[in-house]
Amino acid sequence: MTKKSAVRTIKGIDVEMGSGNVFADLSLPGADKLKIKSGLVIEITKAMRKLGLTQKAAAERMGIPQPKVSAMVRGDFTNLSERKLMDCLNRLGYDIEIKVRPAAEPLGHLMLAFA
Repeated sequence: MTKKSAVRTIKGIDVEMGSGNVFADLSLPGADKLKIKSGLVIEITKAMRKLGLTQKAAAERMGIPQPKVSAMVRGDFTNLSERKLMDCLNRLGYDIEIKVRPAAEPLGHLMLAFA
């Protein structure tokens, strides 16, 4: 899990800087996976817009029911695995590259980067 940054004072107001993972900042279980899934959903939504797809057309192309597409674009993606979200991006014409490398710390972490 990612650590929160220290509290800073800005114009007389104490502000706690986020860690870069809102799910970890909220102490949600599986925060790293939620961050990955939300990043994939953002890219799927961008791809749908770029391709000019309706939810129905996107659902057909991605091989999932339209109600799941609707839920996904509204932020409810708990019923979709990371693997399924990656499959959806593949079906929308995107390549996905997974890199594995030794961690700098004893416990590794998941990271999502976009080109």
